[in-house]
Amino acid sequence: MKKLLLLLLPLLIPLSGCFVSRSSTNEPLNATLVQRLEPGTTTAREVVELLGGPNEVVQLGRRSAYRYGASTSKRTLLTVVVLSLMNEDSRSDRLWVFFDEEDILTHYGVTFASHRSQYSMTWEDIHEESDKRAADAERPGLRGTDRAGDGDR
Repeated sequence: MKKLLLLLLPLLIPLSGCFVSRSSTNEPLNATLVQRLEPGTTTAREVVELLGGPNEVVQLGRRSAYRYGASTSKRTLLTVVVLSLMNEDSRSDRLWVFFDEEDILTHYGVTFASHRSQYSMTWEDIHEESDKRAADAERPGLRGTDRAGDGDR
């Protein structure tokens, strides 16, 4: 029986493999530019000049909201003969800016997380605080901001 397994082993190796991929949508939000938004004084025109065109515009009666977003996904796949293990980690940057009837910024909510996506296998914890801190330290503009990656104004 052992000899048969040893003879079959070279035939099974081509049935094993791995796969790694990454995809992203839009440029990550620039935290330094977002910090320049001032509720009560910044206009919709200034927001568009600063951040570019939004992904979505929503009418809220006479008021409006703009959504900006970017995302990164990382995938890994390991196949060993008939067993396949796959994991995907998708993270997003999101910014909602809200304007009154005169197109003056009233408030905004932002999440910076697209830089935190990581390659991992199904048994790994992808939400460890040390990983978040390390990723935040490498992203420009997040120094001095909310380290959890989320902010609200």
